[in-house]
Parts: sequence; structure tokens; C-alpha cells
Amino acid sequence: MKLLTKLLFVALLAVLSFSCSTDSIDDKAEMITADLVIPAPTSFELEILELINNHRLSVGLNPLKNMDLIKSQAYSHTDYMVETQTISHDYFYERSNFLKQNAGALKVSENVAKGYTTAQSLVNAWIKSESHKANIEGDFTNFDISAEKGTDGKWYYTNIFIKK
Repeated sequence: MKLLTKLLFVALLAVLSFSCSTDSIDDKAEMITADLVIPAPTSFELEILELINNHRLSVGLNPLKNMDLIKSQAYSHTDYMVETQTISHDYFYERSNFLKQNAGALKVSENVAKGYTTAQSLVNAWIKSESHKANIEGDFTNFDISAEKGTDGKWYYTNIFIKK
């Protein structure tokens, strides 16, 4: 009986030794970002993020922090919308899973848009829409945005929010 107990203890110790990781989510995120396309934020994008945070502060909410992993996913989706010349939430499930697995997101949401030519008009439109406003005022910790002008001359936007 003592041998069986010792064997179980050794097996448990072996499993725990190989299944635990000392890497934090932030360390994992840093390694992943090295392989992703993450364009530097433009002044236009920074203005949109600032307007969203100003709105959040005006209604008593915490400001959100931007994050490269979110930016990579927003950029990829905006690129897709530019190519297809449509606005959509296509492949949201994949973006959400990526951020849950690699950025420690517990919850993910996004706003998309097309055609607005100023940061203020974009944010105003989102705030006037119940579902978009719910994301802007939601229980989130981080966000980022991608804004790209398509060959059709129209602007396309993807704004992703996560809660860590």
C-alpha cells in the first residue's frame, strides 16, 4: 500500500511539474506581438480613442488602456473590410478567441463602422446607437482601434474592447 501511495505522489508531482507555467499572460502577449502586424497608431485613431475615453469619464466610468494585441486584431479586420468594401463582424469569434487565449480577455466586444470622415462624427454615431453605446460604456479594461481609408475613398473602422 505504501508503494501505491508513493507512486501516486510521484505521478502527481510529475504532472504538476510539467503542467504549470511561470510565464504570465503579459509575457505571452509580448512574445505573440513580435509575430503580428501592429501598425503604429495614427493621430486620427488616437483622437477616436481619446473621445471614447472622454465619454466614459463623463459618465463616471474608468478610461480604457490601449493594447497592441487588440490593435493587431482590429487592424486585421479593418483590412478585411477594406478588401471586401463592406462593414461586418465576420470572423468575430476568431478574434474573440485569439484575445481570450493570448491577452487574458474574459469578455470581448467590437464596434465597426464605415464612411465617417471625422473622429467626432464616428464617436457621436456610436453613442447614438444603443448597441454601440453599450460597448463604449461597457465593463471593459482595454481597447484599441484601426481606421483605414479604402480604395473606394471611404473610411473603415474596427474598435475592439476587452475585459481582463
